[in-house]
Amino acid sequence: MKELMLGNKAVARGLYEAGVCFVSSYPGTPSTEITEEAVKYDEIYCEWAPNEKVALEAAFGASLAGLRSFSGMKHVGLNVAADPLYTMSYTGVNAGLVIGVADDAGMHSSQNEQDSRRHAIGAKVPMLEPSDSAEALEFAKLAYELSEEYDTPVLLKMCTRVAHSQSVVERSDRSEHKKEYKKDPGKYSMSPANAIRRHPIIEERMRKLAQYAETAPVNRVEYSDDTSLGIITSSTSYQYVKEVFGDSVCVLKLGMAYPLPENLIKTFASKVDRLVVVEELEPIIEDFCKGLGLEVSGKDIFPICGEFSQGLVAQTLGKEVAEGPSLEVEIPGRPPIMCAGCPHRGLFFSLKKKDCTVIGDIGCYTLGGAPPLGMMDMTLCMGASVSAIHGFNRARELKGTEEEKKKNVVAVIGDSTFMHSGMTGLANIAYNMTDSTVIILDNSITGMTGHQQNPTTGYNIKGDPAGKIDLEALCRAMGFNRVTVVDPYDLAAVEKALDAELSAKEPSVIISRRPCALLKYVKHDPPLSVSADKCKSCKSCMKIGCPAISMKEGKAVIDRTQCTGCKVCKQLCPFDAIEG
Repeated sequence: MKELMLGNKAVARGLYEAGVCFVSSYPGTPSTEITEEAVKYDEIYCEWAPNEKVALEAAFGASLAGLRSFSGMKHVGLNVAADPLYTMSYTGVNAGLVIGVADDAGMHSSQNEQDSRRHAIGAKVPMLEPSDSAEALEFAKLAYELSEEYDTPVLLKMCTRVAHSQSVVERSDRSEHKKEYKKDPGKYSMSPANAIRRHPIIEERMRKLAQYAETAPVNRVEYSDDTSLGIITSSTSYQYVKEVFGDSVCVLKLGMAYPLPENLIKTFASKVDRLVVVEELEPIIEDFCKGLGLEVSGKDIFPICGEFSQGLVAQTLGKEVAEGPSLEVEIPGRPPIMCAGCPHRGLFFSLKKKDCTVIGDIGCYTLGGAPPLGMMDMTLCMGASVSAIHGFNRARELKGTEEEKKKNVVAVIGDSTFMHSGMTGLANIAYNMTDSTVIILDNSITGMTGHQQNPTTGYNIKGDPAGKIDLEALCRAMGFNRVTVVDPYDLAAVEKALDAELSAKEPSVIISRRPCALLKYVKHDPPLSVSADKCKSCKSCMKIGCPAISMKEGKAVIDRTQCTGCKVCKQLCPFDAIEG
């Protein structure tokens, strides 16, 4: 049966058809929907793990026990999971194990645009790279065959455009697979003595996989009568090439990103006059071709930064394409901002009022760095705020000027991010004792990736009741005597807590607790309104950057369709012009 499917949904369908029984992931755009779609199949157990390392280790355990397993994450999440991945390459697998990783060229929702193919090379594990939904489904199934045949974890690399575009797939029935667990510490227990013996096995495995790549069905040559130009490409770049050139040029499409087929590439190169590699981000294929002694163009004509497009490919390779329709008016940019009623807004406004240095983290609250709040001095990676504030404050203690020591500094981190990788940083603060104030922004959900549950919400991936971690009790158990809970809608309470904890001469935690305004179960108060007679056009209400508030004809107005009645703006108006 044929169906139009999102790329990520197609991967989930591939997991189902391949007989996968266990999925453990951490949500991260653009990979999230794979697990959200997989959980819809009753035959597949799915869970959100606290982070990608835990997710991959759990999937490895399920593979070890004999069930085909999967772990999904975004590209920066693979960094977190790299620790088990690189050694998992040595142990191999029992039942098939596939790691889905989604890259984000163009950084639509990420803090970098690293190329996950580097991890495949570094870990010495094969990687498949689909270019549409049909391939996403079929490559997912093939990945399990390769995993079990070559005793290896397999990386399935998606990207934003393939993950979030739709194309037709052919559905098939599910096939069940289960393997017996057999005790084998020499294979699975990686003490140095065992690991030394495993390394040559990995090298031999990669040699065999390189041979497989030469005739793998996922690598295909599409010859044209015109051999003046030959293009080697993969993933979404293949789609751009085909849209620009159709069948008028010779194309080598590589569905296996690693290892690459040496002889296939050499043969293809020998049959074209000019060889060009079209690949986003790093010159992985290009460098491999150059290592074979081939004359090839790639990053000398294509950018190494950002996302490609049909227009870029056409312009770079001298192909004229018809221009699409355009608007006569210029549309103003719409940068992302915190939603109306966002519980983080009042907290960041209070931090700005206290002129704090804010060591930030990854989540919706990163938008606290956008105007007019502008309260984000650093954002690095998940959990880094808690670790970094300790180093920042200790450095000021050691070599800071008196003026620097007087500056208020806080770390902010979301509840899900705290569970992901903030706890170890908090343990470091408690153990090494800096006067650091950490603010956990508890909005009762994993917000930025689309409202997934986490260990603090009390619900699992299906919305059923689950174990719930008590943040206050956890922080106290980790050695913090000062743990305060505040409602970020109450600006006076937030300021009082900040004054108390920033002046304390010991580590402290503030939990800013209010559910995300977009959660379905959250009941909002009636929207507010502005009395035009009382409004003095002071624009105090505009300082919080709420999208529901604007100025019209010199007076503040509130859009009733957006306003959630949070009353944060009402606390700012010195003339009581905001009513409700």
